[in-house]
Amino acid sequence: MLQYLPLLLCPLSTRRLLSCIPVPIPVLGLLKVMCSYSGLAAPDCQTDCIQVLTAPEGSFWSPCYPRDYPKNQACRWTLQAPAGFIVQIAFLDFELEEALGCIYDRVVVSTGTSDVTFCGITANGLTLNSSGNIMEVSFSSDFSVQKRGFNISYRQVAVALRNQKVALPQNAAKVIQVSNQVSIPTLQQFTVCFEVARTTQKKGETIFLYTDPSGNTVSFGLSSSGNVMALTMDGQECALSAILSPASFTATMKLFCLSWSSLSGRLNLYVDNNIRVASCAATTGKTITGGGTFRLGDNSLSFDGTVYNFRMWNYAMSKTEFSTLTCDAIGNVIDWDNAFWNIPSGLAQTDSTYTFQALLKSRYTSSTTLQYSVIKERLVSRNQTLGGGLVLETASVQPLENCPAEESPFHYIWPETQPAVTQFLPCFPNKAQSASRTCNIYWQNFTSFWSLADVSNCTDIKKNAAEVAATLADITHNELSTDEVSTVVTKLKEIVIVSKMNSSLASTVVNVFSNVMTSSDTALAASSEIVLKTVEELVQKIEFDGPSLSITSRNLALGISAFNSSSFNGTSFSAYIPPNSTDLQINFESQQDNPLAAVTLPATLLSNVSQAEAELISRINFMFFRKTNLFQVQKYIYGFRECDCGDPQMRADTCKPPTCFCAYNGSGGWSSEGCNVGQGSDSNRTVCLCNHLTNFGILMDISGAAAQIDAQNNKILTFITYIGCGVSAICSAVTLLTYIAFEKLRRDYPSKILMNLSTSLLFLNMVFLIDSWLASFNNTDLCISVAFFLHYFLLTSFTWMGLESVHMYIALVKVFNTYIRRYILKFCIVGWGLPAAIVVTVVAVDRNSYGKEDYGKDEHGQGSSQFCWVKNLVVFYVTCVGYFSVIFLMNVAMFIVVMIQICGRNGKRSNRTLREEMLRSLRSVVSLTFLLGMTWGFAFFAWGPVNLAFMYLFSIFNSLQGLFIFIFHCALKENVQKQWQRYLCCGRFRLADNSGKTPVGSSSIVVTL
Repeated sequence: MLQYLPLLLCPLSTRRLLSCIPVPIPVLGLLKVMCSYSGLAAPDCQTDCIQVLTAPEGSFWSPCYPRDYPKNQACRWTLQAPAGFIVQIAFLDFELEEALGCIYDRVVVSTGTSDVTFCGITANGLTLNSSGNIMEVSFSSDFSVQKRGFNISYRQVAVALRNQKVALPQNAAKVIQVSNQVSIPTLQQFTVCFEVARTTQKKGETIFLYTDPSGNTVSFGLSSSGNVMALTMDGQECALSAILSPASFTATMKLFCLSWSSLSGRLNLYVDNNIRVASCAATTGKTITGGGTFRLGDNSLSFDGTVYNFRMWNYAMSKTEFSTLTCDAIGNVIDWDNAFWNIPSGLAQTDSTYTFQALLKSRYTSSTTLQYSVIKERLVSRNQTLGGGLVLETASVQPLENCPAEESPFHYIWPETQPAVTQFLPCFPNKAQSASRTCNIYWQNFTSFWSLADVSNCTDIKKNAAEVAATLADITHNELSTDEVSTVVTKLKEIVIVSKMNSSLASTVVNVFSNVMTSSDTALAASSEIVLKTVEELVQKIEFDGPSLSITSRNLALGISAFNSSSFNGTSFSAYIPPNSTDLQINFESQQDNPLAAVTLPATLLSNVSQAEAELISRINFMFFRKTNLFQVQKYIYGFRECDCGDPQMRADTCKPPTCFCAYNGSGGWSSEGCNVGQGSDSNRTVCLCNHLTNFGILMDISGAAAQIDAQNNKILTFITYIGCGVSAICSAVTLLTYIAFEKLRRDYPSKILMNLSTSLLFLNMVFLIDSWLASFNNTDLCISVAFFLHYFLLTSFTWMGLESVHMYIALVKVFNTYIRRYILKFCIVGWGLPAAIVVTVVAVDRNSYGKEDYGKDEHGQGSSQFCWVKNLVVFYVTCVGYFSVIFLMNVAMFIVVMIQICGRNGKRSNRTLREEMLRSLRSVVSLTFLLGMTWGFAFFAWGPVNLAFMYLFSIFNSLQGLFIFIFHCALKENVQKQWQRYLCCGRFRLADNSGKTPVGSSSIVVTL
């Protein structure tokens, strides 16, 4: 069939017409005739090719198309679409100069993520999409060959459902329904909001329909009678004729919100900024079962029109919430987003007829600067008036960030919200009331932040404890995070404290505790102590009738037995799991075969209890924890006396010796390893003494592997460390006392420096030895103080080792003309003052840089001991590793220089044998090695597979540094030995006071090296 299109003919011209070419214009449905005239250019030859195109659709072409494009062109078309849209272009015609790499004439399309270059005829028929809402097309030509050019059409395509409306299908061929990935929950109340526009009215029509798994339906629309709008639930029709008529639906988009609550059976309609209420008694107490199918329309009974922004919430909104509802508020059950819907192709459509409120923007092309008078004239022309005193200022406008989605307090999940908008959520767990929270603006820097949640309308937990507990039971079926565990446990503690605890409520609380116990050890660690104390409080408060009560769950079982001191003849409890069951059970009557746990209380239990005390006992409580992950508090050390309780008439001496257990530091359960029964234990109490395993290597754990050493090696390293540190502390004290006691020994500089080094090592070893013990007190301030002093004395030890090398350099290298005024005073300022400045700075910046750390692992990969030390890795690597590295490099250099000096002078001697020279040099090497702290360098090699070996070397040599200094720089020094013999020995071992003096009349030659 031929189709005739209107022609736009060539205009009359005095120039000679060369040719006419018809060009289709798809948007207008016309054929435009492009005319070529003699002369410079055709009248229709496009010259302005720097354009910004914002229309929903259109086309553009190269200059002079379809004639050859001019030389040396540089064109750029910027295509902009609104947010939520992309730009799509199609090459209707394309011919440019062909060249390898398109080095001459080319079109470059910038899609937002990549640039695509075309030349020749390669782009003909292609379609390209932008990645965002902006696309840029540029064209350039050179001075030589020209071709016909190109013709490109463009259109804006919506990619976000928020920018599209959908036409409801009128038959079963196409169905708009919620995605299978979206689960509709069981609802006792709901709110739906949508915008709708009618095309034609039918006798019966449905806007939305929900069908649960049992086939029950909930629908909203015009009843079959054709004149009554109704909400239908399970066949029960709730007529809305009093608040809504079919005439309310027009050809213009209008917002409707519908909320319903099972508690009241009341339905609220929000339309035209007003609330209208209808009573639907037939729906009172009904529940909408979850897991069904939700769709828009109902085949041939579908509403004839379009729907936009359909959203659903699992609570009934109030009037205040409706009035503050914004179009971008996100539905927490269903939202107007592609992720929530399955929409057949062709039903979603954009609508360019929407109008928006916006600020007037004028474009000035004649001037880049607008004067005050010009702006005033334009404002007055549009507003008829302008207030006086207005001042023109330059303003920089930036969008305000939304408040992020977050959960606060627990179970109140607030969606991302625009500034100055108030969100409402149903109270937890009583959804009849609402909590609110506002996204505020901080006016000093215009940042957005959440206000505190207003939960004042929510019912007191004391009044609805059972409902709160039931809700907690529902939401704790999945594994919880650390914060969630803490919040749930706090809520349970509040329920136990404020509520009257009957057996029904207690059973729900026990189930919640059982669910909480399925969480990871890490999540439970911080709340384990509260859980244990709350369970103890729970069993004390439970009210019951009868001789006993048992409350059981999968992981926790409670047994409570009424106690009568006058008739008590012994009792027993046992926990077991019956066949074909997963829940625990409690047996009060007799011994259960193969129980998980059993406790027998003999009749002699009250033999040591007075009558008055016995009468105060009203119940016996039995608690069985199937999992041990709650028992993670290291400060708890328990003593147990295990008895053969099978015989109620047992004697006290049939009990086995008491045993001490200590909680694992993070694994749950209990271990007797490292714990012993101390003196003072008797039948009434058990005294427990437990050690703490920590090795010296953690002070310079550069590789960070000390915390991963297994328990066996950690124990060996601990023994080495504690023995070494103890010996070093004693030897350092002896060295220090020797030099203090004998004035002749401390006259020279080396002796005074050695005294300071020994003092530093003495305090370092002493603080290290008591560190783990003090860490067990779980006192944060005490632990920080211990770590502070340990860090300080470690740095002073490093510093005095460095000062030893500095002194040797001055004494042996700069021998002549070297005099330093107040030499030792300056050394003391550096040796004690510099480390003090470092640790004080660390504390001033962040005192929490010090604290408690776990070291040593058991077979379960859990920590076995704690130690107060530097927690902040930056502080550790800068002040410990970095500081020591500088001193170590300096000491190595000085060590080499000193050894060269010693070896050079020893080689000049002729009165010693080679063996004597070698032994003397070896002694010098060993003594300098420990004096300058060379063995601390083992820390640099404790990496990878050799980490453990160097940890052993580090712990052995450095924990014994005080011993080696005592041996080589005190015990083996001749003048020290003489002082000991003179003042500490008796009889023939005592050295005469005049020994060592030169007799009168004799002569001696002294050679000093």
